[in-house]
Amino acid sequence: MEGNQTQVTEFVLTGITDRAELQAPLFLVFFFIYVTTMVGNLGLIFLIWKDPHLHTPMYLFLGNLAFADACSSSSVTPKMLIKFLDKKDMISLGECFSQFYFFCSSASAECFLLVAMAYDRYVAICNPLLYLVVMSNRICVQFISVSYLIGLLHALLHVGLLFRLTFCSSNIIDHFYCDVLPLYAISCTDPFINSLVIFTFAIFIQASTFMSIIVSYICVLFAILKTKSKKGRSRAFSTCSAHLVSVSLFYGTLFVIYVLSGSDTDNYQSKMYSLFYTVIIPLLNPFIYSLRNKEVVCALKKLKK
Repeated sequence: MEGNQTQVTEFVLTGITDRAELQAPLFLVFFFIYVTTMVGNLGLIFLIWKDPHLHTPMYLFLGNLAFADACSSSSVTPKMLIKFLDKKDMISLGECFSQFYFFCSSASAECFLLVAMAYDRYVAICNPLLYLVVMSNRICVQFISVSYLIGLLHALLHVGLLFRLTFCSSNIIDHFYCDVLPLYAISCTDPFINSLVIFTFAIFIQASTFMSIIVSYICVLFAILKTKSKKGRSRAFSTCSAHLVSVSLFYGTLFVIYVLSGSDTDNYQSKMYSLFYTVIIPLLNPFIYSLRNKEVVCALKKLKK
């Protein structure tokens, strides 16, 4: 019994697959994805900083969204790449909790940054004459600061609750990063309180932010339909549709993992959903927002000259 109660201090992440012949190809694929993600997001941040025409609230929020995406990807992908090269690679308890903390804080901050972006579009399209007053630099900084603060505190809550758990029966995490749900599965302590808290906060944060975004864009949609200018209507639709694509992808996968997850979701499906919001969405976001945005494209062309 004493041997069984020995505290586990290192974990083994199983990774995406245990098939040896796929390790090298998957390493190359995800290495390319990670490099593209970082170039896309950090490049977008640099472009917004460099071009004075992009020093507006919308691009300030977009730059911070790119920063959050870069943090999300960097908290997960490097360790996953190491695992492809070394199947015996282990992660310590502190590294495991830290990895989840950085991912959770950046993902939570992203939820509120998306709300800020939706509100910015609402004011710009529905109340254009008041835009400069309502979306002042001070208000934008407050939006961004609150988003990061909530993200940091939200992650701190869940990591703090992880310290009440003990891990003594197994040190194998059936995942490619230290997410809380696989950690609960190998805990020797009843994780009911942890599960209840993460479910409650997932419902509250995801539902409140998603509904705020939807309400904002419904108001925007009605305002666009009233617009007589075809050019103005097309531009507004283009901007808002890009935002909604990103929002749908992000919230859809988060909702499935942290709200609908249960006994009917097998480990493989869980990994695929997690892969989508930890790796794929940070890759897609800078291109979703940039390629359909004429101002960003023009700024990029000027930078090349």
